[in-house]
Amino acid sequence: MAQNKKADKKTDLKKKEEKKTSEKKSDTSAKSDKKSSDKKPTEKKPSAFSKLAKYFKECKSEIKKIVWPTPKATFKNMGIVLVVLLVTGLIIYGLDTGFVALLGLIMDIGSNG
Repeated sequence: MAQNKKADKKTDLKKKEEKKTSEKKSDTSAKSDKKSSDKKPTEKKPSAFSKLAKYFKECKSEIKKIVWPTPKATFKNMGIVLVVLLVTGLIIYGLDTGFVALLGLIMDIGSNG
């Protein structure tokens, strides 16, 4: 099942790449046509509303590309994080205890002498 999804995603990506390359080719031919004519095209600036709409369309397409982890992977990663936190906490506790004991030895030696 997961392999079918991967295969579908790969074919979708290939289709998108083919569309982009065909659009680039058409854009370059359109640019060459514009250069050959002496007339300046009267292009209107896109309105703020159209820019906003384009932005939200792009956001939606980016959100569709997100691959969320499975619950099993999430719990596995959570377990790893908790173990690392526990080990790190024990190391810090050991160092703190050792330094306090060392400081106690140094302070006692200095006050007796």
